[in-house]
Amino acid sequence: MLFILGIILVALVFEYINGFHDTANAIATSVGTKVLTPMQAVAIAATFDLIGALAGTAVAKTIAAGLVDVAFVSLATILCALLAAIIWNLITWWLGLPSSSSLALIGGLCGATLAAAHGNWGVIKWSVMNPTTHKMEGLLHKVILPMLISPVCGAVLGFILMGVLIVLIKRVKPVTVNKTFGKLQVCSAAWMSFGHGMNDAQKTMGIIALVLFTATKEGTLASLPEWCNFLQNPQFEIKMWIKVTCAVVMATGIATGGWRIIKTMGSKLVRLQPIHGFAAQTTAAAIIQVASVWGMPLSTTHVISTSIMGVGATKRLNAVKWRLMGRIVWAWVLTLPITGLLGYLFSQVALHYSGK
Repeated sequence: MLFILGIILVALVFEYINGFHDTANAIATSVGTKVLTPMQAVAIAATFDLIGALAGTAVAKTIAAGLVDVAFVSLATILCALLAAIIWNLITWWLGLPSSSSLALIGGLCGATLAAAHGNWGVIKWSVMNPTTHKMEGLLHKVILPMLISPVCGAVLGFILMGVLIVLIKRVKPVTVNKTFGKLQVCSAAWMSFGHGMNDAQKTMGIIALVLFTATKEGTLASLPEWCNFLQNPQFEIKMWIKVTCAVVMATGIATGGWRIIKTMGSKLVRLQPIHGFAAQTTAAAIIQVASVWGMPLSTTHVISTSIMGVGATKRLNAVKWRLMGRIVWAWVLTLPITGLLGYLFSQVALHYSGK
């Protein structure tokens, strides 16, 4: 029982780190354009992330049962996946690089499960047909393709939206433009935060549901008293107490801020005015919202970064600091393989010491 509670605690630590690591996704542009102070931006982000986290469960169900064969998932496997994701998040946070917490968790889970299956790649649900919805699911359709397509959409749609806005404000005074879009950017920051909560916070919900499902399957919870029945989870149910707990922890993490990454996203990548911040946040929020409804654990970091890049490119191509963007892209590219390798190694160590 203590082991189960320990894994849930580690999952919540990941959620907390995810919160302060990904704060920049929602609020960096608002801070960078000076529309909001850091404290105001953090308050908005924490509030709407909390609301967004309670708004659905599609992403949580994908993480819990849609990526790997749960027959090979043990409590130790989940713990190894979480440790891999936490380590990578802390490394990239320290370096000030906006990497993906989503891909870190998914990479760790796939690597740890692969080790538990003794290298049998069949445990990874690469591409499968859902018998209920008759839609293609699995790692390819829910993670890899969105990982490749969403940043492109962010850059292209951000460029297009900014281009349209430039045409619309052509004859409007700069003072009026800044004042109007300063107010609108508060709304776009709230929407971005809502989408972030609806997508990112649900990943840990899925992990905790998977922990309780695995413990129920293994019979670990069978000897508990009746008042602990809320821990039983035989059908991958995302229970309300899981949703509320993860939402509150994510919001708490956001409230602490992630100032290293905020500095990178808000000012170093490209110089932004309120209209640029509004365009970038609106583009990213719309993409993330669609992905959340479809149950895709999207990288909010990828989307907002490329949206900022696309918006900044409307000024001129050299307005974007491409060298810095290159460092960020490398962090994205390396996330899945590094966390997968870490999850695999941690799981191998766990198997060795358990004698399996």
